[in-house]
Amino acid sequence: LRPDIIEESIGKAEVRELFKIPKIGIIAGCMVINGKVIRNSKLRVIRENESIYEGKLTSLKRFKDDANEVLVDFECGIGIEGFTSFEEKDIIEVYEMKEVKRKLK
Repeated sequence: LRPDIIEESIGKAEVRELFKIPKIGIIAGCMVINGKVIRNSKLRVIRENESIYEGKLTSLKRFKDDANEVLVDFECGIGIEGFTSFEEKDIIEVYEMKEVKRKLK
């Protein structure tokens, strides 16, 4: 049997402020409100309970330093591949796809 592919939420961050960075574009200044945010993971941007974009998290920073992950209750800067139209109060939900072995009943 092929394994089932399920989506597992890793964490959520709320956009608090927008920063314009030369040569890069718009970066979302966020607060991690649930779980953790991991660089190079899949994500979706949620605005008013509606998913408006799905893509990949390409840039994750704590102050001016690159970070591999940022835990709950910490601030970070998030850059998303191909998306710059952030608004304050947007939710960035980070998730991963996991394979789960199926069992015969």
